[in-house]
Amino acid sequence: MSRKPSYKRIMLKLSGEALAGQQGYGIDPDIIMGIAREIREVVDLGVQLAIVIGGGNIFRGVAASSAGMDRASADYMGMLATVMNSLALQDALEKAGVITRVQSAIEMQAIAEPYIRRRAVRHLEKGRVVIFGAGTGNPFFTTDTAASLRAIEIGAEIILKATKVDGVYNADPAKDKNAVKYDQLSYLDVLKQGLEVMDSTATSLCMDNNLPIIVFDLTTSGNIQRVVCGDQIGTVVKGE
Repeated sequence: MSRKPSYKRIMLKLSGEALAGQQGYGIDPDIIMGIAREIREVVDLGVQLAIVIGGGNIFRGVAASSAGMDRASADYMGMLATVMNSLALQDALEKAGVITRVQSAIEMQAIAEPYIRRRAVRHLEKGRVVIFGAGTGNPFFTTDTAASLRAIEIGAEIILKATKVDGVYNADPAKDKNAVKYDQLSYLDVLKQGLEVMDSTATSLCMDNNLPIIVFDLTTSGNIQRVVCGDQIGTVVKGE
């Protein structure tokens, strides 16, 4: 029985670390193919899907700048890492039979289209998955902010933030066994309590444009489809 999706157009935010799997660095081929198969299940439901992927499995600009590197240079290197991940995910998706386009905020004609909002929307309307690489193209902004910005630009109904934990907690569940999971939060709760949903710029952008966020666990097989079909998993962040 085919399930019915709850959303027509969604933004999926993947962390770069998710691609590294147990090795902690680089790209694990089994992990990326597994993600590609799950994305295909969602695309087969007729959902229009855009993706923003981080670069933390290859290079972290914030970590490099704290070690003394110029922050802008470090951030540009991080943006290039996201493009590497975008190309790897494109390859995995096309092997899984999903037509994909990579659009980069920094022009690199030989490997990706430049980011053009109208062209991105047209790709989505034609059933192609669009992966947005190189963040916003500006240093000092995270890929969370890029996901929020692009989601608003393309008219996505929701941001699905895929993480290694099954939602948002009041403390780190890996370190505190008494950590409590939230089923629902408001944007202001997230900002006031400094919860690690997305950074404050990304959260504020979602709040100003009333764009809900669902934080869910990517490591459980089938979860992307469950979220898209409206199952109550993870933590929902929305207006009051």
